Amino acid sequence: MGRTQHYLMDTNVAIEFLNGRLPDSGINWLRNIVSKNQYHLSVINRIELLGFNGEVAEMQFLEEFISASSVLPLSEAVVRQTIDIRRTYRIKLPDAVIAATALVHGLTMISRNISDFGRINGLTCVNAHDV
Repeated sequence: MGRTQHYLMDTNVAIEFLNGRLPDSGINWLRNIVSKNQYHLSVINRIELLGFNGEVAEMQFLEEFISASSVLPLSEAVVRQTIDIRRTYRIKLPDAVIAATALVHGLTMISRNISDFGRINGLTCVNAHDV
Protein backbone atom coordinates (compact mmCIF):
# COMPACT_ATOMS: atom_id res chain seq x y z
CA MET A 1 0.00 0.00 0.00
CA GLY A 2 1.36 3.48 -0.92
CA ARG A 3 2.32 6.25 1.44
CA THR A 4 -0.44 8.71 2.29
CA GLN A 5 0.16 12.09 0.67
CA HIS A 6 0.77 14.98 3.06
CA TYR A 7 0.71 18.67 2.22
CA LEU A 8 2.13 21.99 3.34
CA MET A 9 -0.61 24.61 3.20
CA ASP A 10 0.59 28.08 2.19
CA THR A 11 -0.70 31.14 4.02
CA ASN A 12 -2.82 32.36 1.09
CA VAL A 13 -4.59 29.00 0.85
CA ALA A 14 -5.18 28.80 4.61
CA ILE A 15 -6.80 32.26 4.57
CA GLU A 16 -8.96 31.46 1.54
CA PHE A 17 -9.96 28.10 3.02
CA LEU A 18 -10.84 29.54 6.43
CA ASN A 19 -12.78 32.43 4.83
CA GLY A 20 -14.60 30.16 2.34
CA ARG A 21 -13.09 31.95 -0.67
CA LEU A 22 -12.14 28.85 -2.63
CA PRO A 23 -14.25 27.08 -5.25
CA ASP A 24 -16.44 24.35 -3.74
CA SER A 25 -14.15 21.68 -5.19
CA GLY A 26 -11.14 23.26 -3.44
CA ILE A 27 -12.96 23.65 -0.13
CA ASN A 28 -14.15 20.02 -0.22
CA TRP A 29 -10.68 18.77 -1.17
CA LEU A 30 -9.04 20.74 1.66
CA ARG A 31 -11.73 19.73 4.19
CA ASN A 32 -10.85 16.12 3.44
CA ILE A 33 -7.11 16.78 3.90
CA VAL A 34 -7.69 18.75 7.12
CA SER A 35 -10.10 16.17 8.57
CA LYS A 36 -7.48 13.44 8.04
CA ASN A 37 -4.63 15.59 9.47
CA GLN A 38 -2.73 15.29 6.21
CA TYR A 39 -1.56 18.91 6.19
CA HIS A 40 1.15 20.93 7.88
CA LEU A 41 2.10 24.57 8.25
CA SER A 42 5.55 26.09 8.27
CA VAL A 43 6.52 28.30 11.19
CA ILE A 44 6.52 31.09 8.56
CA ASN A 45 2.83 30.39 7.82
CA ARG A 46 2.11 30.70 11.54
CA ILE A 47 3.93 34.05 11.68
CA GLU A 48 2.14 35.32 8.58
CA LEU A 49 -1.30 34.22 9.79
CA LEU A 50 -0.90 35.79 13.23
CA GLY A 51 1.28 38.76 12.27
CA PHE A 52 -1.49 41.32 11.89
CA ASN A 53 -4.05 42.92 14.21
CA GLY A 54 -7.40 41.41 13.36
CA GLU A 55 -10.64 41.35 15.27
CA VAL A 56 -10.49 39.32 18.50
CA ALA A 57 -12.80 36.58 17.16
CA GLU A 58 -10.82 36.33 13.92
CA MET A 59 -7.51 36.04 15.78
CA GLN A 60 -8.95 33.41 18.13
CA PHE A 61 -10.20 31.44 15.11
CA LEU A 62 -6.71 31.58 13.54
CA GLU A 63 -5.09 30.55 16.84
CA GLU A 64 -7.42 27.55 17.07
CA PHE A 65 -6.69 26.52 13.47
CA ILE A 66 -2.94 26.80 14.04
CA SER A 67 -3.01 24.93 17.36
CA ALA A 68 -4.88 22.08 15.63
CA SER A 69 -2.23 22.04 12.88
CA SER A 70 1.18 20.45 12.71
CA VAL A 71 3.52 23.47 12.58
CA LEU A 72 6.95 22.48 11.31
CA PRO A 73 9.93 24.30 12.86
CA LEU A 74 12.88 26.02 11.27
CA SER A 75 15.32 23.10 11.57
CA GLU A 76 18.93 23.08 10.40
CA ALA A 77 17.91 20.99 7.37
CA VAL A 78 15.28 23.61 6.44
CA VAL A 79 17.84 26.41 6.89
CA ARG A 80 20.30 24.67 4.56
CA GLN A 81 17.59 23.98 1.96
CA THR A 82 16.44 27.62 2.20
CA ILE A 83 19.98 28.82 1.50
CA ASP A 84 20.16 26.55 -1.55
CA ILE A 85 16.80 27.82 -2.84
CA ARG A 86 17.81 31.45 -2.30
CA ARG A 87 21.06 30.89 -4.20
CA THR A 88 19.30 29.17 -7.10
CA TYR A 89 16.03 31.10 -7.49
CA ARG A 90 14.95 34.71 -7.13
CA ILE A 91 12.36 34.12 -4.44
CA LYS A 92 11.45 36.02 -1.27
CA LEU A 93 12.92 34.69 1.96
CA PRO A 94 9.57 33.68 3.54
CA ASP A 95 8.59 31.75 0.40
CA ALA A 96 12.02 30.12 0.28
CA VAL A 97 11.61 28.93 3.89
CA ILE A 98 8.13 27.57 3.14
CA ALA A 99 9.37 25.77 0.00
CA ALA A 100 12.38 24.39 1.89
CA THR A 101 10.10 23.10 4.65
CA ALA A 102 7.99 21.25 2.08
CA LEU A 103 11.06 19.77 0.37
CA VAL A 104 12.77 18.66 3.59
CA HIS A 105 9.61 16.96 4.85
CA GLY A 106 8.56 15.48 1.47
CA LEU A 107 5.33 17.49 1.34
CA THR A 108 3.32 18.75 -1.62
CA MET A 109 2.76 22.51 -1.52
CA ILE A 110 -0.78 23.85 -1.72
CA SER A 111 -0.53 27.47 -2.86
CA ARG A 112 -1.85 30.06 -5.27
CA ASN A 113 1.75 31.14 -5.80
CA ILE A 114 2.48 28.48 -8.40
CA SER A 115 4.57 30.91 -10.49
CA ASP A 116 7.28 31.04 -7.80
CA PHE A 117 6.93 27.66 -6.12
CA GLY A 118 6.35 25.76 -9.37
CA ARG A 119 9.82 26.46 -10.71
CA ILE A 120 11.68 25.04 -7.69
CA ASN A 121 13.22 21.75 -8.70
CA GLY A 122 11.72 18.79 -6.83
CA LEU A 123 8.84 20.74 -5.30
CA THR A 124 5.35 19.59 -6.25
CA CYS A 125 2.68 22.30 -6.10
CA VAL A 126 -1.11 22.22 -6.26
CA ASN A 127 -3.41 25.21 -6.62
CA ALA A 128 -6.57 24.62 -4.55
CA HIS A 129 -8.49 26.67 -7.15
CA ASP A 130 -7.67 24.03 -9.78
CA VAL A 131 -8.62 20.76 -8.01
